[in-house]
Amino acid sequence: MLPIQDLQARDRAFHIHPFTHHPDMHRSGTHVMESAEGCWITDARGTRLLDALAGLWCVNVGYGCQEIIEAISEQAGRLAYYPSFFNSTTEPPILVAEFLAEKAPERLNRTVFSNSGSEANETALKAIRSYQILRGKPQKMKILTRSYAYHGVTLATTSMTGLPSCYEPFGLPLPGFLHVPGPYRYGAQSDLSPQEFGAWCLEETRHVIKREGPETIAAIFAEPIQGAGGVIVPPPGYLAGLRALAREHDILFVADEVITAFGRIGEWFASELWELDPDLLVLAKGLTSGYLPLGATMLSDDVAGTLMEAGYFAHGFTYSGHPTCAAAALANLKVIERDHLPARVADDVGPYFQKHLASFADHPAVAEVRGFGLIGALEVVPRGGRAALVPGGNLGVKASALIREENVIVRGIRDLIAMAPPLVITHDELDFLFAGVRRGLDRLLES
Repeated sequence: MLPIQDLQARDRAFHIHPFTHHPDMHRSGTHVMESAEGCWITDARGTRLLDALAGLWCVNVGYGCQEIIEAISEQAGRLAYYPSFFNSTTEPPILVAEFLAEKAPERLNRTVFSNSGSEANETALKAIRSYQILRGKPQKMKILTRSYAYHGVTLATTSMTGLPSCYEPFGLPLPGFLHVPGPYRYGAQSDLSPQEFGAWCLEETRHVIKREGPETIAAIFAEPIQGAGGVIVPPPGYLAGLRALAREHDILFVADEVITAFGRIGEWFASELWELDPDLLVLAKGLTSGYLPLGATMLSDDVAGTLMEAGYFAHGFTYSGHPTCAAAALANLKVIERDHLPARVADDVGPYFQKHLASFADHPAVAEVRGFGLIGALEVVPRGGRAALVPGGNLGVKASALIREENVIVRGIRDLIAMAPPLVITHDELDFLFAGVRRGLDRLLES
């Protein structure tokens, strides 16, 4: 490996990073990672850090999983790539699609592959538009999503994303994309109970549907737990109410499970846990545990049948169903199944994680604790409490930097920190994680 200073200089000269404040990063130098094993990352200086964000919410089985590595090597050596265009395909995407159909909610049996969560959501959008046209309702084109939603970074999926920092710099959203309130009670500074606030969000959604006309609305996209928006856990009854609104008004319901699927919340899919019965299901991240890029859009029998019966399906990517990526996914899914990782989250490490998380409720730097399964967030405040927060102060980003100095990686978002470690994390590693978080937050109050 090249010397760290050389790599940092080349990075500064040639590389534009995603979602990065480049002047801040280059003042201190890019943090270059060199290797990893299990839940631990080793950087180019030889420091070991506990990765409490699983890369980017995705390394569910941990780093260095030999089954995935061997599957990638074997497939690359046999047939590294061939497209699924031209009435052809390869074995791995067929087997992954079959595996997903066996695990997913009952009506979801067909999969369109892509390269990322953004592309999987883009695929869902195009499938929805085509479906509405084919069933004689071309006026149903508008898309509902929620404030603090994150659905991707293409022009259309950024338009669905309910984070101004993502869409405003690009002059988005595009026409026809509507944001309704998400159930982020803390962010709204509401005095309502969580359930009451969820009910208010549903009423506001109903008002928007009525105002726009349900005959113009094609679909509602919803993350069961809003991840990048701040780990916003739905209050009781909210998701069921949102699903009922969609059914009532002939609006397709899309579950964006890019983060929540494959064991993160103690089930294969959050849609099963909360009985969402989605018309489309969007997947990525934990599908391969991040070892190679792969996205997937699952379609209900009705949607898939309508599209396929129409004949030519004019959508797809060069790497849709890429055999080596699909081989990584199949190996990953088999490891998750073999090691009972969803049950491990539900019965063991998830409750232990949530117990640790709840212990921060009385910490002077924490205003709210949120979490479910093996995902959580702490709303961070300065010594003066929430009233002393400065708009745009990004206290969560500052806290995450201090926690990283304690050899623990968390994500700073606005004034909160988020955590979602690999599903293979141990109790001892969780103890280390939260000890590092506590020291970092203690230091934040002293700064």
